[in-house]
Amino acid sequence: MAKERPTIGLALGSGGARGFAHVGVLKALENEGIPIDYIAGSSMGALVGSLYGAGHSIETLERFATLFRRKYYIDFIVPKLGFVAGEKVKELIRLLAKGKKVEELSPKVAIVATDIKKGERVVITDGDVATAVRASIAIPGIFVPEKWNGRLLVDGGVIDRVPVSVVKQMGADITIAVDVSYFRIEPDLHTVYDVIMQSMDIMAREMVRHQQLESNVKIRPIVKHSSALTFSEVTTLIRCGEEATLEQIDAIKHHIQSWEDQNENS
Repeated sequence: MAKERPTIGLALGSGGARGFAHVGVLKALENEGIPIDYIAGSSMGALVGSLYGAGHSIETLERFATLFRRKYYIDFIVPKLGFVAGEKVKELIRLLAKGKKVEELSPKVAIVATDIKKGERVVITDGDVATAVRASIAIPGIFVPEKWNGRLLVDGGVIDRVPVSVVKQMGADITIAVDVSYFRIEPDLHTVYDVIMQSMDIMAREMVRHQQLESNVKIRPIVKHSSALTFSEVTTLIRCGEEATLEQIDAIKHHIQSWEDQNENS
């Protein structure tokens, strides 16, 4: 039976606290009646996408984002493979994800992480949501890597900042890429965290140069500096995501209409 409409995939990128802009993206898409069939996420994109897939409303995601305080979910340890053990945040994710497995999420979600030993991309589509997301947000040097099926995993943004190719492989006819990275020239660096996050932003910039995002629509909510570690600007970040998406709604609807016209005549 022929499909009545195209399947739409959302690739949610990494970017630390800037990833809360993804909530605004989802809000705008919902309000405009744009269906989402697949989500692939790296780092914060994996977190937001998974919680959405677990059944949380946009209002609930906004409430969580505005109430989030890093100090309550960070468990510092004597540094070896990282400063933060990550057990507190994993339990928080497990609670918010309602103890679900990745394959139970709707829309379907793929979580991207990086095998730190092999230098390979790992795409997780089944198993415990909390473990998968904890792996995808494990910023190297800050979080202890997550063990998963015999692998040692870190932040998905290290290898695939905006996983467009993943959402295509999931079956999306139309892909929407959301890039929340931002590179700041000559920032103030005061702590080891500043150094690590600036390094991640440099990597993100280089990925843009060498790996163009082959998506139908690109959304870039962050147009000015917002620290990847600052969770105090959440309301602004969500609004940026919503506004940037609304600017692309006509383009999204155009691609949907073009797909429908092409398939009606084929």
